[in-house]
Amino acid sequence: MHSVRNILGIVTLAALTTLAACDESKPALDKATADLAAMTAERDGLKAQLATAKSQVQTLQAQVNDLQAKLAAAAAPPPAPAAAPEEKKPEPAAKKGKKPAKAEAKAAAAP
Repeated sequence: MHSVRNILGIVTLAALTTLAACDESKPALDKATADLAAMTAERDGLKAQLATAKSQVQTLQAQVNDLQAKLAAAAAPPPAPAAAPEEKKPEPAAKKGKKPAKAEAKAAAAP
């Protein structure tokens, strides 16, 4: 019976020591929990800011691409209108032994 009392006393002493130790660490645990909650809130805020910044970057990049396309279009010379090639009829070669016509002779004589 004496040994049971000793064991019971040791268990009681260990329980009291554990409870006393828990009471001392409770403020540290509460502080760590509050710090964790604050950091989690800060992280969530930073994630939201990052998402907003990414959205703005995409919008601005689209505007840059649009302006670059407009600048390239303005800098490029306008396409030349397609001109129909003039068809020249070959002049009839003078036949041997024939004299040129009077109109051709006048045109050749006029300077």
